[in-house]
Amino acid sequence: MTQEIHGTVADGYEPVREEFAAFVRSELPDYEGQVCAYVHGRRVVDLWAGPGGDALYAVHSSTKGAAHLVVALLVQDGTLELDRPVTYYWPEFAAEGKGALTVRDLLAHRAGVVGTDTGFTTAELADDRALAERLADQRPFWQPGTAFGYHALVIGALTGEIVRRATGRTIQQLYEERVRAPYGLDFHLGLPAAQEPRYRPVQPMAPTPKQQAHLDTLYEGPHSLASIALNRQGPEPTDLQTLPNDPLIRAKGPASVGGVASARGLAGLYAAMISEVDGKTPLLKPDTVAEFGRIHSTGYDLVQRAHRSFGLGFQATADVWHPFLGAGTIGHSGAAGSQAFADPTIGLAYGYTRRRFAFPGGAAPENDRLVRAVHKAALAARDTG
Repeated sequence: MTQEIHGTVADGYEPVREEFAAFVRSELPDYEGQVCAYVHGRRVVDLWAGPGGDALYAVHSSTKGAAHLVVALLVQDGTLELDRPVTYYWPEFAAEGKGALTVRDLLAHRAGVVGTDTGFTTAELADDRALAERLADQRPFWQPGTAFGYHALVIGALTGEIVRRATGRTIQQLYEERVRAPYGLDFHLGLPAAQEPRYRPVQPMAPTPKQQAHLDTLYEGPHSLASIALNRQGPEPTDLQTLPNDPLIRAKGPASVGGVASARGLAGLYAAMISEVDGKTPLLKPDTVAEFGRIHSTGYDLVQRAHRSFGLGFQATADVWHPFLGAGTIGHSGAAGSQAFADPTIGLAYGYTRRRFAFPGGAAPENDRLVRAVHKAALAARDTG
């Protein structure tokens, strides 16, 4: 029996419910997922299929959005400067010819240290400081600043070390103090033990033959850039599907991949970035949103071997996933299928989670239909309001 659809939508957003219901009907009977959206700080979509709207799911790289919101806040405060060398904050990073790299280029995935020659243990992947110590000594895999490639498992540790050196606090601590706790967000970088019963473990899926062929090509050779970036060559090769099911990953919340959230938490984070929410002023000024959302790297991604675009710590969501969104849309997707972003041109914030892993990675395909429906309803509301 297909899962029932639960939750609410505001007037005018009924097509989002219809799209979600149509997708759920097409999926396997045990599908679990959530979709949530805000417009100008007001929740207009809150739907789920499964155990509840407050269930928590692994969001993999959607974690990077929360982590780099912290970086954006520190830049906005003047604590960090984008065009200073990384070594101004972290002198040890200069090893192996990395001394000229700027914070801006690091955030744009241009550092060239996507991993290490020998890989990481799972315990190291859970510990951003351990990753940073290893990466400081690593030779870059391309000349820093000359090209870009997705630093999938390590970008949060790299930027997090700058944050720690500049403030004495970790990204996780600052996120909790400045973002999650004040807004009551169900989006955790480090899941408290008391919240563990709400976590729904990722359900692994076997790729289709076509998907498997793509993966075989991508990871061909144990020392390819993709294999290094996804830690497939190390002493404990990483299974990206089930990595967040390790309790150590959830407890420490590494800033690249360790986040646990509901769709409400994802959408609420981006709503708080750009809109007044519950009487609180937006976390980011429009100029900061524009700077971090502006494309800094675009073209051939050396790791993903495909066209990709990045802002500063965020994906260029309108270019990579949903071209109908406004230029400067700021967000990040996650390997299991999660998607989250803010489109400041219409005040839209969106979040989606699912339990079953979605190939080929990044925003699951159903997001396109859901985001289109939300976007169309938000435009209609603006034009009639």
